[in-house]
Amino acid sequence: MTIEYAIIVKSKTRLELLTERFNTKAQARFYIERSGGLFEDYQVEHEKFHDSLSLMQRQLSTVIKNKIVERNFLPSFLFNDKQVVIVIGQDGLVANTAKYVNGIPIIAVNPDSERYDGVLLPFNPTNFIGAVEKVVTNKFNAKTVPLAEAVLNDGQRLLAFNDLFIGASSHVSARYKISYNHKSEEHSSSGIIVSTKSGSTGWLSSIFNMTFGMHRFIAKDGTKKMTAKLKDDQLMFTVREPFHSKKTQTSIIAGILTGQTKLVLESYMPGNGVIFSDGIETDFLNFNSGAIVTVGIAKETANLVAEENSTKA
Repeated sequence: MTIEYAIIVKSKTRLELLTERFNTKAQARFYIERSGGLFEDYQVEHEKFHDSLSLMQRQLSTVIKNKIVERNFLPSFLFNDKQVVIVIGQDGLVANTAKYVNGIPIIAVNPDSERYDGVLLPFNPTNFIGAVEKVVTNKFNAKTVPLAEAVLNDGQRLLAFNDLFIGASSHVSARYKISYNHKSEEHSSSGIIVSTKSGSTGWLSSIFNMTFGMHRFIAKDGTKKMTAKLKDDQLMFTVREPFHSKKTQTSIIAGILTGQTKLVLESYMPGNGVIFSDGIETDFLNFNSGAIVTVGIAKETANLVAEENSTKA
């Protein structure tokens, strides 16, 4: 298949978002400085990002046509296999993009290596063009990353690169029936996190760290950062702050999901039940009374273009 377009996916900078909020850059500066913040940091970040974006566009114009898609348009943009996707931003933007592109190669670019760690960003604005040329000629290396899925009984579906959240949209308790490994029980909790291997160092890790910190009040142990050891073809679910009562139980708290093992949840919430993925609360499925969701590994995968010395997963 001939690659005809490069789609650049980006987010607005903090300065752009502040300017939208306060109408002008001057008013944004006044607000930040009045509260004791350093406005220059917003300015430097903004300028560095757009310098990187401009450099990328200049190089791309000599190789392939390109267009920019803002992050908030990802759910409605129609991607196709005649495109290569270039994500410029933080790691989270790679995760948010991967679930919408249906396996199209993603070249992830770190616009500011002094500011962002870039675990998922192997390229920079000066060396990414080589990866674009390799994708265009179909001679690229890539890492295949499994995705998680949540499928409702009405057919609606949501994918996740890092994690899914299933629960209440506010800080009230989520009520639902949970079924796993041929066992079922009713729950009242702060919701459920389902994590991929890619996301296991994120939200899931914070749950492990909280659990370990609380454990120090029960047993005298050291303090170490804890993460889940997941295989590529596994997901882990954890129930946040489960409450035991006459009506609700707490024996199903965590587990591993595979291609054969699923997690099934039935909502008992008359309203405000939600399912969202990768921290994007604005792109969600309703999970209210009558809704049943099945969670497992998706058939789709993310195709992350790797550096020259990497091998195909």
